[in-house]
Amino acid sequence: MGKIFRYECRRLLWNKFFIGLAVVLLLYGALVLHAVTILGVAHTAPFSPWSFGDYLSRMLPLLWIGMLFFLTFYTSPKARRAAALTDAAPMPPRRYALARCAAALTGGALLSLLCMVEAAVFYVRMFGWCGWGSLLLPALATLLPALVFALGSGWLLGQIRPWLVYVWMAVPFLLAALPLPEALGLWNGSFFTACPLALETLDPAFVLPVAAAAAQAVLLAAGAALLAWGNRLRNITKK
Repeated sequence: MGKIFRYECRRLLWNKFFIGLAVVLLLYGALVLHAVTILGVAHTAPFSPWSFGDYLSRMLPLLWIGMLFFLTFYTSPKARRAAALTDAAPMPPRRYALARCAAALTGGALLSLLCMVEAAVFYVRMFGWCGWGSLLLPALATLLPALVFALGSGWLLGQIRPWLVYVWMAVPFLLAALPLPEALGLWNGSFFTACPLALETLDPAFVLPVAAAAAQAVLLAAGAALLAWGNRLRNITKK
């Protein structure tokens, strides 16, 4: 399985799409950092967890699209026809599917890391600041549930109809236009601009309300459950 995982990683990461998406992320990230983050959000410092979280929430739609594009390597009609060959191999098809999903998640994690490294370089160059520990929680709370949910839901939709994955790419943009409840504010960034003002202190420490933490935990669990459901559906359709 390790060899399959390494092969799939090379297949996803060593191609023009990944390089092009990385370039787009860096260019858009630079625009956000220099036009929005540098001013700080909700009267907090540019390098506060709140401003950093706002930056990540603005990058999230592109990361979501990247994760789903990785899945199209495995859910497209061409890929599903080629899967007939791998399904005939001695290794169980479920292990192939898990290796591919792990490779897609690795690609999403690398793109997320690229965004965070860009922010780190910006903070050092502009402010000489390197207190990275305070940024870990907003990064995990913002990105991990969203990317796992994108992986699980996209994998399931791809098993039903490949074109649904492309439709699903529009979800973050739709959510950005909707007045989401506070518990889901991490999805459109409203949490990072509203919560510090509600705390009524100057540059408050980062806190994640119980409702928001529970919502993110549910999304993380739902992503894992949908991934398992997608694998089960794939096995059923192959029989």
